[in-house]
Amino acid sequence: MAEFLYRLGRGAARRARTVIALWVAILLAAGAAFALFSGELKETLSIPGTPTSEVSDRLTEEFSGLGGGTGTVVFQTEDGAAFTDEQRSAITERIAQVADLPGVEDAVDPFATEEARAEQQQQVSEGRTGIDEGREELQQGQEELDEARAQAEAAGMLDQVAPQLDAQQAEIDEGLATLEEQSAQLEEGEALLDMAADIRMVSEDGSAALSNIAFTEPQQDVPQETKDAVMAVFEDDPVEGVTVDFGSDIAMAVPDLLGIGEVVGLVVAAVVLVIMLGTLVGAGLPILTALIGVGVGALAGLSLSDVVEMASVTPILGVMLGLAVGIDYSLFIINRHRIQLKQGRDVKESIGLANGTAGNAVVFAGATVLIALLGLNLTGIGFLGVMGTVGALSILVAVLIAVTLTPALLSLAGPRILSRRERARLAEGPAVASQEGDGDAAVRPMRTGAAVGRALLGIAVLVVVAIPALDLRLGLPDGSSEPHDSTQYRAYSIVSEEFGAGQNGTLLVAADLPGSPTQEEAAAYQLQLAEELYGQDSVVAVAPIAISDDRDLATFQVVPEDGPTSESTEELVHTLRDLAPLEGAGTLGVAGTASGNIDISDKLSDALPTYLAVVVGFSLVILLLVFRSIFVPVVATLGFILSYFAALGGVVAIYQWGWLAGLFGVDSPGPILNFLPTILVGILFGLAMDYMLFLGTGMREAYVHGAPARTAVVQGVRAGRAVVTAAAIIMISVFGGFVFSHSAMIRPVGFALAFGVLLDAFLVRMMLIPALMHLVGEKAWWLPRWLDRILPNVDVEGSALERRHSSAPASTDTGESGLVNAASGTSGREGSASEG
Repeated sequence: MAEFLYRLGRGAARRARTVIALWVAILLAAGAAFALFSGELKETLSIPGTPTSEVSDRLTEEFSGLGGGTGTVVFQTEDGAAFTDEQRSAITERIAQVADLPGVEDAVDPFATEEARAEQQQQVSEGRTGIDEGREELQQGQEELDEARAQAEAAGMLDQVAPQLDAQQAEIDEGLATLEEQSAQLEEGEALLDMAADIRMVSEDGSAALSNIAFTEPQQDVPQETKDAVMAVFEDDPVEGVTVDFGSDIAMAVPDLLGIGEVVGLVVAAVVLVIMLGTLVGAGLPILTALIGVGVGALAGLSLSDVVEMASVTPILGVMLGLAVGIDYSLFIINRHRIQLKQGRDVKESIGLANGTAGNAVVFAGATVLIALLGLNLTGIGFLGVMGTVGALSILVAVLIAVTLTPALLSLAGPRILSRRERARLAEGPAVASQEGDGDAAVRPMRTGAAVGRALLGIAVLVVVAIPALDLRLGLPDGSSEPHDSTQYRAYSIVSEEFGAGQNGTLLVAADLPGSPTQEEAAAYQLQLAEELYGQDSVVAVAPIAISDDRDLATFQVVPEDGPTSESTEELVHTLRDLAPLEGAGTLGVAGTASGNIDISDKLSDALPTYLAVVVGFSLVILLLVFRSIFVPVVATLGFILSYFAALGGVVAIYQWGWLAGLFGVDSPGPILNFLPTILVGILFGLAMDYMLFLGTGMREAYVHGAPARTAVVQGVRAGRAVVTAAAIIMISVFGGFVFSHSAMIRPVGFALAFGVLLDAFLVRMMLIPALMHLVGEKAWWLPRWLDRILPNVDVEGSALERRHSSAPASTDTGESGLVNAASGTSGREGSASEG
């Protein structure tokens, strides 16, 4: 691979303009594919086969118009007064227009619904009055009948009038029975109305109203065009004096690929590059190649959105990765090329050699990230697999650009990749030019006491920071997590304030009815079920929806006490699913947006341990091949696990607990984005392997060439610390720019990646791992002889290639001399590192 990349780099350098034209053509082709084939991004995530989807599918089969997606439209008067008659009429007219739109099953008129409720209450009241009056009349008739019977008995005429009196008594008894039956029915209806009393469509003061829109398609399949058409009815012809807001189930906020925060992150990365490389040309090349890579990867990924279900956050993830690794991978090659130029190598020869050595490491590091991301498909969760695949595509493009476009641009830049001062020193001679850094400084191993202190401090900090992860709760953002100036947040807030938080996440409950009940029995079952549901903790209202035609299924609307992402609502969903209120009818089914999000979070939680185990196993194998050691892979992998859980702890503390909420723009703390822990495993693993590779190979190189084990640790850190520090700061800057994204989904992802890189690069790789390796000493490189014989020799840094092309002056610098081979096998020390 190293020889191939060497030739590829030299070829790209010789045909620089051709390579640049090719990548421009690829970028244009990706843009054309996006324009021709891109489809609609999904704001709603779904997983087939969950309890919610099964209930929804059955409801769709049993009830026409039930089981499809829903949306909420919220109306509020601008002056806070009750709606006028004109405003009511205008809103009703527009709701009727919405109901006629293609893809809309029904649109509920809140005013008509409240009028119908008032009529039902009036009917109940009138019915109760009528029954009471009927009872009085029958009681009076009974008294008169009893008096007539007494008079007839006193006159001795009872036998003659008995048939007539008995007939009248039968009429009275029948009337009483009818009244009792009507009273029982009235009490059932009154009980149902009382249980549904808190389900209001118009606020008590008459200043706010909400309309529920029912769509013909399931929630995740409702086209955005249909939702846009619903919003257009109200926005194109607004009602005077009335504001209209839309819930998250209608208003889709597709996040911008690049915003102000992301631009600031790029600026910080540029500053870091200028400081490290000392020239604007050198600083501009990695950013240019990264932007081209992001353009190709994002446009190519989005072009697939018409054939696969793609969440709106998916392309943003690709942009994050494309920017961060694109800059870093080019930086590694450019940094190696600069060092070689200062050693006196020819420009094109140096480009080829940098591509075959540092570029070889880039390919290896990129392959680890790519495989980890593709491994997300092993979870069996469709949208997560798509995220991993799109992210892997961005990584692949970044690697290809690093080993082809970067050499081409370096060829055009020529010696200008060095600063004027560096070129002046080079003119004095390569020996003078290469006398930079601390390579000539005496290399001494760290003190053992300091190593113990560093190890204990690093582990303690990581464990403490990881503690909040024990309280991790997963969910999806609701309207409360959206920016306060968004229509989704306003709709959520109005509903919570005027109708109760639970109205933002009502549940749809389905219950089987036992046997083949009659209509009367089905009604009795319906009341029994409603009372059972209403009696549950955290339930504020229950309303029957319908009973199927064959009377084997009843459905109810259940309003929780708290919002859709609250712990109480999550517990309620699980509690309802465990209930079996009717003997022989099985447990209840629960559906709805809140229920669906809970199911997705549960599914992701179940898949996380398996995926984490796969990644950890993969990490051990890779590091075993690279470092030919037992201790190094184990401690490096444990370090990754610590940094992973510490990153989760930071996310929980800020986004779930609300610590430093103002600093990070967290307006409403809540559950953590349900796919974040899983996606973080794949990405952070790949980046951690990058840093371990670029630091650990320097340690291995020094050791196999004769340095004492503890001295080799210091030499390896010196060799890679500058480039790893710059790369880590760049990644933190790029990921950190997404922390202030407008999207509630993107912000915690950006923070988790930035914080994870910060912990892993500086605390784990440059502090904890060197300290532990110092304490272990020679045993850090122990490997059984039998295992040493069967393991392939992975020349990650292309040392064999460097030896074959050693005609130019070679560096003797042990400091900032670039990255070196992990397992060259060229020293007798190599054999001593393996023991039987």
